[in-house]
Amino acid sequence: MASDLYKGYRGNALACLKKFKAGVWSEVDIDSTRGEFKGIILPRSETADAEHIVIKLHNGYNIGLAVHTIVSITVLGRKEAHYKIPEKEFPIDPSKSNVKLLGTGGTIASRLDYRTGAVIPAFSPGELYGSVPELADICNLETEKLYGVFSENMGPDQWKGLAEAIGREIRNGIDGIVVGHGTDTMHHTAAILSFMVQDSPVPIVMVGSQRSSDRPSSDAAINLINATRTAADSDFAEVMVCMFGPTSDQYGLLHRGTRVRKMHSSYRSAFRTIGDIPLAMVEKDRFIPLREDYKRRRKDRNVRINTSFDDRVSIVYYYPNMKPDIIESLIDNGYKGIVIAGTGLGHVNKLLYPALEKARDKGVHVYMTVQTLWGYVQMYVYDTGRDMMDLGVIPASNMLPEVAYMKLCWALGQNHDRDEVKKIMLTPFAGEITEREPHNGYLIYQGGIPEVEEFISKYNR
Repeated sequence: MASDLYKGYRGNALACLKKFKAGVWSEVDIDSTRGEFKGIILPRSETADAEHIVIKLHNGYNIGLAVHTIVSITVLGRKEAHYKIPEKEFPIDPSKSNVKLLGTGGTIASRLDYRTGAVIPAFSPGELYGSVPELADICNLETEKLYGVFSENMGPDQWKGLAEAIGREIRNGIDGIVVGHGTDTMHHTAAILSFMVQDSPVPIVMVGSQRSSDRPSSDAAINLINATRTAADSDFAEVMVCMFGPTSDQYGLLHRGTRVRKMHSSYRSAFRTIGDIPLAMVEKDRFIPLREDYKRRRKDRNVRINTSFDDRVSIVYYYPNMKPDIIESLIDNGYKGIVIAGTGLGHVNKLLYPALEKARDKGVHVYMTVQTLWGYVQMYVYDTGRDMMDLGVIPASNMLPEVAYMKLCWALGQNHDRDEVKKIMLTPFAGEITEREPHNGYLIYQGGIPEVEEFISKYNR
């Protein structure tokens, strides 16, 4: 019982709680050298440090207070936090579209149980309706949990199973598909689905959240609403990622699955279209297309599912003074494909040339991308590039490195003939290669510059 009262606390933090007769779940008023704080004392992980007491403030945020700053703790009561997901029967309306939410482990709507520290997912239609009741105004929702893994643990088995499930749902007549996914590797999954699922007649919308649902700043509900509306009502029949547009909740953006990348570790507007512009903006009551070359929704149920995949492929991020043993080790360990993220227009040092020649002679397919992300591989410009092409390295145009990796795995799953693989790799299937980068496809504003600050001030809310 005593361990529950001080769950996870030890050392100086435990001594402080005992001194002021406070424990886990005590509602407290803490006077510290940094100010006054009111909230509920939360349990801590056993691996956490012994110098902080963590409380949940009334505004929903959690803060840690260093023990040496605490002057006094006044216990006001006890209020244990149990976050049970409310569940209501999801209403069915025959006039609304039918949407299927496929879960992979990224809990788009969830609550944290501070008693156990576990995340309680909201996933059944009833749980989602209880958490995000707006969904019932959009569609008839069905859910299926395919996997329960962190996004970094998604791999070929999960990608294949997800593609096959999407194909099954389309053939069964679903109007749109939402894929709940962790954000860290969501752009990787979006890329491989763009190749494994060909010519979908309905929207396939990937969605996640940067911040959990128990936080006041969570983006989970808005992202889920925007993604579900896209799946139910939009005319975009592609694999897309739907996440926050700006850092505020003004609108979401639909990114093409082969041109999107997570570009910030924690911002809610972490996802960005690279080398192009997004497909559309998603506002509360409308979709605003930003381009016209997207694939439209169709009434047929025809879709091609090709889950070919050879996982003997690697990405190598080139750095100055890289030694050839990096490439040689991949060859010696049986890898059949290598994607290089080269410098500038697609360069590596001459130390690697013998290893690249060995790769060519061993039948290893080597493709060059650029680590700048924006821009095209241009290996004809300098002798370095022309020399590497003579060694069998193939420029991959403006494919993003992760997209080229996924596509090479997919291509080698179908064929190992050098010319056939090259034909697959350099033929655009889902916008992964574009004829040119639009004038507004590369915009990175440098903060601090007067004209940029003036521009930002007009839209920063």
